[in-house]
Amino acid sequence: MREINASIPFDKRMWRQDVAGSRAHVAMLGAQGIVSAADAAAIGAGLDQVAAGYAADGVPDDLDMEDIHMLTEARLSDAIGAAAGRLHTARSRNDQVATDFRLWVRDATDQVLAALAALDDALLARAQEHADSVMPGFTHLQSAQPVTLGHHLMAYHEMVARDLSRFRDNRVRANLCPLGAAALAGTGFPIDRAATAEALGFDGPTRNSLDSVSDRDFALDYLMAAAQCSLHLSRLAEEFVLWASQPFGFVSLSDQWSTGSSIMPQKRNPDAAELVRGHAGRITGCLVSLMVTMKGLPLAYSKDMQDDKPPVFECHDLLALSLAAMTGMVESATFRTDRMRALAESGFATATDLADWLVREGDVPFREAHHITGRAVATAESLGVTLDKVPLDALQAIDARIDARVYDVLSVDASVASRRSFGGTAPDNVRAAIRAAREDRA
Repeated sequence: MREINASIPFDKRMWRQDVAGSRAHVAMLGAQGIVSAADAAAIGAGLDQVAAGYAADGVPDDLDMEDIHMLTEARLSDAIGAAAGRLHTARSRNDQVATDFRLWVRDATDQVLAALAALDDALLARAQEHADSVMPGFTHLQSAQPVTLGHHLMAYHEMVARDLSRFRDNRVRANLCPLGAAALAGTGFPIDRAATAEALGFDGPTRNSLDSVSDRDFALDYLMAAAQCSLHLSRLAEEFVLWASQPFGFVSLSDQWSTGSSIMPQKRNPDAAELVRGHAGRITGCLVSLMVTMKGLPLAYSKDMQDDKPPVFECHDLLALSLAAMTGMVESATFRTDRMRALAESGFATATDLADWLVREGDVPFREAHHITGRAVATAESLGVTLDKVPLDALQAIDARIDARVYDVLSVDASVASRRSFGGTAPDNVRAAIRAAREDRA
């Protein structure tokens, strides 16, 4: 029972939040006259001593103390004596842990927001650098239409921007203070919940004592945002894995973010990207773990909820590593734009441009233009050339409405330059999108 009941091995990482919550609580108790000014001052000073001890020596895995809350109170008692027993007046471990956990998730969210901003800065900088760099765009991992590398990287900026939004939204919802809800029904002491909420930087107190101690949706919101973010990171990591392979050859990863082989000296393995990709599975598992824990619990508190913290802690550590690694890879990667351009030019990626030209200039219905273009691609394949190198007479043999103006749209540069619709890949669009993104962040 001692081992299964104790949570100190993992909840000790909330010691800063536990001390902060206790400081706010005792200050309120003193201000309300619930404990004497002398006892409130002694407890505050004692908490400072306890915090200094934790900071200097760490928090021991003392299973007899069960959790960080009991350990802190025991150390406070050692420091100041019997007055320490007044700290727990008008609160329960239920509202105490709910408050500590919200504070921890809030701090974790702020760390993620900063890390996401750093990744976004890296994406914007590299997109600016490669606003004109042509590469093949893919569907079904088949060459589809030419795009620019800047446009491709800006797609991940959009994902990161939504991730930032999700974490910000969660922070707003989570920023209400459960302290004062006590075990489940509130307390008969004349406490000031607004004061403790303000002292801890919350927007206000939670509104229902039962809900305050019994729900962990703020933690689930964090995990949901983290899981979605990890999926975005995993997709970018997968692209780096593909692009770093010899068949693609689009990117060379720095030695800092790749590893060698134990037997093959020529290898430069994208291990960091592969680990980011792998972490996404574990982070999603953390979300599922807490969802299953919470799905059938009656109000209010049940001991199952002691298992709420390990998946959140694990998720945060993995996400922080993934964000740091992905940011480093984006910043330091060498993009082989010559290889990208060569492959963009080799896959008949401007076929759609030919079809569009027929619609615009020849007044050809798109479905007919699609069939004409298919025949043009077959001709280019038979001649072993790209579309813009097919002789005009060969194109006119397919359809007499084609004239020399068609060559203005058949190169990859002309193709990307023509995609000027809002959100399109034209280099000027990409630069405008980067400016807008930086203005949004300012």
